Amino acid sequence: MTRSNVAPSPRDLLLPYQRKWADDDSRFKIGLMARQVGKDFTSAEEGIRDCYQHELNRDKTTWLVGAPSERQAMESLEKWKEWTEAYKLAIEDVVEEREGDGKEALLKSSTIIFPNGSRVIAVPGKPDTVRGFSANILLTEFAFFEDPDATWRAVLPSITNPLRGGQKKCRLISTPNGVGNKFHDLWRKNYNAANAKWSCHKVTITDAVAQGLPIDIDELREALDDAEGWAIEYDPLDFLDTATVLLPYDLIALCESQEATETIPFEYWTTASPFPVDLGIDFGRKKDLTVSWAAEAIADMQITKEVLCLEKMSTPRQVEQLRPRITKARRVCLDYTGPGIGMGDYLVEEFGEWNPDQHKYGKIELITITNQIKLEMFSKLRMAFEKRAWRIPINRVIREDLHSMNRVVTGAGNVTYRAPHTADGHADRCTGLALCTRAGAILASAGRIYFNAESPRNRILTERRERSLTA
Repeated sequence: MTRSNVAPSPRDLLLPYQRKWADDDSRFKIGLMARQVGKDFTSAEEGIRDCYQHELNRDKTTWLVGAPSERQAMESLEKWKEWTEAYKLAIEDVVEEREGDGKEALLKSSTIIFPNGSRVIAVPGKPDTVRGFSANILLTEFAFFEDPDATWRAVLPSITNPLRGGQKKCRLISTPNGVGNKFHDLWRKNYNAANAKWSCHKVTITDAVAQGLPIDIDELREALDDAEGWAIEYDPLDFLDTATVLLPYDLIALCESQEATETIPFEYWTTASPFPVDLGIDFGRKKDLTVSWAAEAIADMQITKEVLCLEKMSTPRQVEQLRPRITKARRVCLDYTGPGIGMGDYLVEEFGEWNPDQHKYGKIELITITNQIKLEMFSKLRMAFEKRAWRIPINRVIREDLHSMNRVVTGAGNVTYRAPHTADGHADRCTGLALCTRAGAILASAGRIYFNAESPRNRILTERRERSLTA
């Protein structure tokens, strides 16, 4: 039979470095890989091929896929679905289990079930969601799990029992996320080590392009414009720092409330309200969102009224959208960094600048987001959440955005805050919320009083808040 008559294999889609990872049948396998080199795609091929072979043998296997967040778990599962189509593998059912009520209920698991009982189960990577399975394991972006050490202790027993589906395997893939976490620890102990227990694969963006990945490295590096970020995310994949999540899920949940709203009728912005409104605006033009986070100040609490997201909108159109909101707000903190400078200059002409040091008492504080400002803003945001001084909407996208911001300690001992770019933005909502927190604090520090605690309506609201804090 000639080469041209041989049916193509789905595995022909894999590039050499991807094929090397997929073909490595070691029981314990760890991959330190750059962003966007196809690590989830490749790992899904190995898992679906395993399911396919078990289906041919009329027996079953199980794979457990864990990711740092619900969104990432679902995105990873989509890669597995793509490979089921490539292998022409029938799906018996797809089952989703959630915790809570309504569309904002938290994901517990999403499962693909095949005719003979093989399963692929995707879960957010938390100790309580990964516990209790007997399965092969894939943990994707493992270094970014909220608590990788506790999750590792909970999930590893899943592969110990060979009597249920045979001997099971463990795969860990991630880009670096600092030192001191479980992923870094396992990589450090096994990479280039004699008698290593783990098979180690390292793929930088340069390696991937050299082996056929169609990416313009120079264009990508220029677009990122961050030498340290390039070294961590793309090449040479350095473990430069330690990182912790700014707002863990449990802390976010304490501030989620039905009282808060994500959208509000436009009439709200043109009519008087009994409570003052604060506004935080994180400006984006092409790559990132513009987020306007608005909140009413009630006693010492801020209750979200609107989280307005503007995507790829011209500056004049953004000003048109923001003008009624700024008009109503008592104070606005505006991102005055990079492209936000033009927006800020335009708006202070109309609404005035707040800068008491220069005897300016207008409405808008222009915030050049330096590292020092990040340290101040995000640490105060964390404190506000710990005090339950915020009420935010129960919304999955907002929750993931807030959770994506990390507090980072660099190798030189400096502290900063960093978030990855995702399909939903660059923690733009988190930055808008931090700016709104600052806006609400400005007038309080200036000693201005906007809340009459003795009025009947406000006394009821204060009592309701106190009950919620002790609930």
